Amino acid sequence: MQHRIPLLAALALMLASLFWAGNAVVGRGVIELIPPMALSFWRWVVAFLVILPFALPRIQQSAPTLRANWGKLFVLAFLSTTMFNTLLYIAAHTTTAINISLINALMPIGIGIMAYVALGSRLSRNQLLGLLVAMPGVVMIITEGRLSVLLGLQFRPGDLLMITAVMSWAIYTVLLQRFQIRLDPLVLLTALIAMALPITLAFYVIEWFLLRQPFTPSREVILAILYVGIFPSLGSYLGWNYGVTAMGSNRAAMFIYLLPVFSAALSITFLGERLYTYHAVGALLLLIGLYLSTWADARARRKRYGPTP
Repeated sequence: MQHRIPLLAALALMLASLFWAGNAVVGRGVIELIPPMALSFWRWVVAFLVILPFALPRIQQSAPTLRANWGKLFVLAFLSTTMFNTLLYIAAHTTTAINISLINALMPIGIGIMAYVALGSRLSRNQLLGLLVAMPGVVMIITEGRLSVLLGLQFRPGDLLMITAVMSWAIYTVLLQRFQIRLDPLVLLTALIAMALPITLAFYVIEWFLLRQPFTPSREVILAILYVGIFPSLGSYLGWNYGVTAMGSNRAAMFIYLLPVFSAALSITFLGERLYTYHAVGALLLLIGLYLSTWADARARRKRYGPTP
C-alpha cells in the first residue's frame, strides 16, 4: 500500500502533463496539414528511433521477462500507443477542442472506476474530495468561466471516439499497475512502441487508400512530428509509467488535471493570450484538489496505517 508521494514521481507526472499539453496544441496546429494516422505513425517511428539506441544494451538481459510477458505487453501497447493516440487524433478532426478537453477531464473518474473493478481500489475520502474540488476548476479553465459554453455544447461524432480513447487509457493505466512487469522503463516503452508500430502502420495504410491524402513534409510538419515523437511519446510515457508504478493509478490520475493549466500557460506564453481571472481561480481549485488527493491523502494514510516499510 503506497502511503508516500515520491517527489521524483510527482515531478515525472507533472512533466508528462506538460508535454501532453504541448501535444494537444501542436496536434491542433497541424490538423489541416497531416492526416491523423500519418501523424500517429510517424510520431512512433521517431520515438522508436530515438529510444532504441538507449534501450538496446538492456534488451538482451531483459529478454526472458519480455518473452514471459509478451501477451500482457501487447495488450498495454494496443490500449496506449495504438488505441488512445489514434482515437485522439481522429477525434480532433471530428469534434471541437472544448469537447475533447471536457471529455479528457473525465479520465481520473474513469481510472478510479477501472481501479475499483480491476484492483478493488476505492477512492479515499481525501481523493474523492480532491476530485470534487478539482473538477470545477478544470471546467472553469476549459470553458473560460462562461456558463454559456457549457449550455451551448453539442454532441459530435468525435465525442464517442474521445470517450473510447479515455476509457482505453484508463484501462491501460490500471493494467500497468496490476501487471507489475519488472522491466527497465526504457525497455518497457521500447517494447510497447515496437508492438504498436505494425498496427499503427496498418491503420496508416488504410487511411491512405481511403483518403488518398498525402501530406507535404514541410518544416512545420516535420517540427511537429519531431516534437510529438520525442516529448509526448517518450517523455510523457516514461513519466506516466513511472508515476503510476510509484504512486498508484488513482493518485497519478489526478495529475492529468494539470493539462488545462499547462495548456493555458503555453497559450499565454507562446500565443500571446491574456491571463484572465478564470485561469487563476480554476488553477487554484485544481491545485487544491491535487494536494488533497495526493499529499494530504498520503499524510492521512500514514497516520492511520503507520509508515510504509
